[in-house]
Amino acid sequence: MRRGLAVAACLLVVAGGGYGWRHLRSQADAKTTAGPPPETIPVLVATAETRDVPIYLEGLGTVQAFATVTVKPMVDGPLIEVRFKEGQDVHAGDVLARIDPRIYQAALDQAVARKKQDEATLANARLDVSRYAKLAATAYTSAQQYDTARATAAQLEAQVQADQAQIDSARTQLSYTTITSPIDGRVGFRQVDAGNIVHAADATGLAVLTTLRPILVQFTLPQQSLPDVAAAMAEGAPEVLALAQQAGDSPPPPVLDTGTLTVLDNQVDPATGTIRLRARFPNDRLALWPGAFVTVRLLVATRHHATVVPPVAVQRGPLGTYVYVVDATETAARRPVMVGPEDQAVAIVTGGLRPGERVVVDGASRLTDGAKVRIAQPAGPALSAT
Repeated sequence: MRRGLAVAACLLVVAGGGYGWRHLRSQADAKTTAGPPPETIPVLVATAETRDVPIYLEGLGTVQAFATVTVKPMVDGPLIEVRFKEGQDVHAGDVLARIDPRIYQAALDQAVARKKQDEATLANARLDVSRYAKLAATAYTSAQQYDTARATAAQLEAQVQADQAQIDSARTQLSYTTITSPIDGRVGFRQVDAGNIVHAADATGLAVLTTLRPILVQFTLPQQSLPDVAAAMAEGAPEVLALAQQAGDSPPPPVLDTGTLTVLDNQVDPATGTIRLRARFPNDRLALWPGAFVTVRLLVATRHHATVVPPVAVQRGPLGTYVYVVDATETAARRPVMVGPEDQAVAIVTGGLRPGERVVVDGASRLTDGAKVRIAQPAGPALSAT
């Protein structure tokens, strides 16, 4: 009897051990089949915003002086005085240099004396005309003598007028010995020193004056921009921003000056397919300099209440543009979107995204649709307005 109970107990122990082993094996197999828990991918996100976005067209421009004048002598003679300094700001009418005036003063004095001489002769001829008129009326002289006296007086009157013209010419030549500035501007390098003999036919002048306030910028845009530019000009003088040239993908440089568009060329350049434009800037800080290259941004419109995201949030694939949207469960979903104008600051989303939704701005290359993410830092606004 006891031997039977012992055998039964052994059988129970063996059966229990087998059951436990099978249970543990099934749990191990279940873990092996399930695999490790899904990995969360760290990302940075930004929130889609609504704002008014200015639409700019960007081109490369060249700064040009508002006016450029080469100061040249208009008469020949020794240069006796130079009154300007290189780099000096001058105003219209300021004396820049003087040429020896003595020979031109002498010519003016001669012309004045000649006129006085002819005026005395004319006065006597007019008296003769008056005398012959009385004699001809009483038949004491012939009509021919009277007509001759009148003709002589007329000739002398014409001579006096010619003398006056000679005086005006001589006075003008004398005035040219004082060289004045024709414009407001800045003087460049001095080309001739005092003591040299200058001539009106000299190829080089005394100096070059340039007007820096205001100043012009000429730039080009693709011909496809013509309708937008024309529409903006129809509403008024569009705003133009001038920015310094900058290499690479650095942040946008500060605005050098703000001006207005003044001229849209009347034809498209067929060789390049571009249109030329010209803008005027006050240049009060002299940040713009003739000959310099600048980046020009022309404001053609303002998109009101637009949905915007950082440009880095927009991804491009074979099927078009898309963004990864992160929901409240920290799950990323790939969503196709329609993108409008964009620049270095913002991209306008015209469809597929609502304001307030979070989009991935860093880490999108590791994402797939439905991937779990971990926000590396709190979501922030798109970017401040420029």
